[in-house]
Amino acid sequence: MAFLNSASPQYVTAASVKKMLSGSGEIAFLDVREHGQYGEGHPFFSVNCPYSQIETVIAEIVPNPAARVILMDDGDGISERAARQLNQIGYETLFILKGGAPAWADAGYQLFKGVNVPSKAFGELVEHDMGTPSLSPEELKQRQESGAPLAIFDGRTPGEYSKMNIPGAVCIPNAELGLRIPSLIEDPSVPIVVNCAGRTRSIIGAQTLRELGFKNPVLALRNGTQGWQLAGFDLEYGTPWTPMPNLTATDRQQTKQRYEAFVKSHALPIVDATTLTDWCQDEGRTTYLLDPRSKAEFDAGHYPGVRHAPGGQLVQATDLWVGVRNARLILIDPLGIRAATTCFWLRRMGHDAYILDPQAAGLTSEIPVPHTADRQEDTAFATVSAHDAAARIADGAQVLDLSPSETYRTAHISQARWAIRPRLDRLDIDPARPVILTALDPSVARNCAKDLVQMGISAPLLLDYDPQSWRAGGLEITSTPSDPPDSERIDFLFFVHDRHDGSMESARRYLEWETGLIAQMDEDELSVFRCAATTAA
Repeated sequence: MAFLNSASPQYVTAASVKKMLSGSGEIAFLDVREHGQYGEGHPFFSVNCPYSQIETVIAEIVPNPAARVILMDDGDGISERAARQLNQIGYETLFILKGGAPAWADAGYQLFKGVNVPSKAFGELVEHDMGTPSLSPEELKQRQESGAPLAIFDGRTPGEYSKMNIPGAVCIPNAELGLRIPSLIEDPSVPIVVNCAGRTRSIIGAQTLRELGFKNPVLALRNGTQGWQLAGFDLEYGTPWTPMPNLTATDRQQTKQRYEAFVKSHALPIVDATTLTDWCQDEGRTTYLLDPRSKAEFDAGHYPGVRHAPGGQLVQATDLWVGVRNARLILIDPLGIRAATTCFWLRRMGHDAYILDPQAAGLTSEIPVPHTADRQEDTAFATVSAHDAAARIADGAQVLDLSPSETYRTAHISQARWAIRPRLDRLDIDPARPVILTALDPSVARNCAKDLVQMGISAPLLLDYDPQSWRAGGLEITSTPSDPPDSERIDFLFFVHDRHDGSMESARRYLEWETGLIAQMDEDELSVFRCAATTAA
């Protein structure tokens, strides 16, 4: 079943895209394939914006419709569909990579496996060029057993820490290290070890403390929790996260001094409220407002239009927040230090990052929301209750479940077929029978309903995703551990997906992948990063 009224795109070659990416103007290179496809191989500077969620994701990663946008698919026509949807919400400077990802590879350019590739590669360069010291799991275990003073800090998120952690480690997310550690360690002779699950946040966390001038010996744990397990040591599971220590007046004064010294020594750019107002009103540029503080602080109060982006995660996975190369990134933190350390790393990654003057970041005044696309209201589609859906299904209605494939396998309406937006046209849908859509994310169901109308299916109905109400309404729920088959699960990344679930082979492959990224990069990709040493080893 074909889509109606296909948009007329403007095509560019892989060589042209490569040249555009090397320019100084703003550009968003979006891979509109699903997450699993993207993770199996994508260009270095591409950002995943799956077609199944494009209207939602685009609003966050490419907020300004004035940015140039290049779309890449699998050479299967999904970019044309994506272009049509983006054009309808105000994006006009759209390009399509002719031939998609296969054409990129055919032109001799690398397709990188995994996710957050630029951030991961950057961490490897930091360790090499800045001389970040490290120790092996065996050395850490020996130090623990010796009883000598030692502090281990896990720089990941509280959720990751609670899933599994190294015994004795305390969870302090990377951006918080420079702010919280002085309250925890007074003795400058106590060695500090920073760990993550692999390598990147261990390296960046340890080097952050070195750049801030901490006198303690600071080391990154080589290969993180995965290295710990590979060395034959046990992890702890389900450890509750202990809230970070509160700051005293003395802590705040020392933080201010450390912030000012750090900004001065690294010549980090600070913008005042007036400049930020001008930038936010500039419709020709993309400005991201990012708050690197803890979630609790962000929830307690923040500027309108600001996204929460914990500093350690923003450096670790920049492409989840920033889809436009050469855009302005403004870091907002009333205490300054988390914005400063995050800005330091983002600028070394090649981003145009700035610190909002902490005196203007006290959340006591308003700043304008940056220019964004005009969001059209979703097309209204009728909804049905579970009871009504059961009656309609008994009368021959068709049910499509658009939830993630893993969710569908776990529990779905027994008569439902699994579907995913880019492959709706592959389904044998009877246009004479009603179609009911449900999805874990309601916006995905609404977006698919729009596509079905384009395909000639009139008046699709929406059913809330709620297995409990489904059962109460008379619908049978079932699980299908092998349906959809792995070959159809383009939303799921199989690449070393079980590395944290006991597969030592996947853990080894993952660490080999991280350490092998630099060798896959070309000169254009390497030239973006600036990792010259600033601190003596």
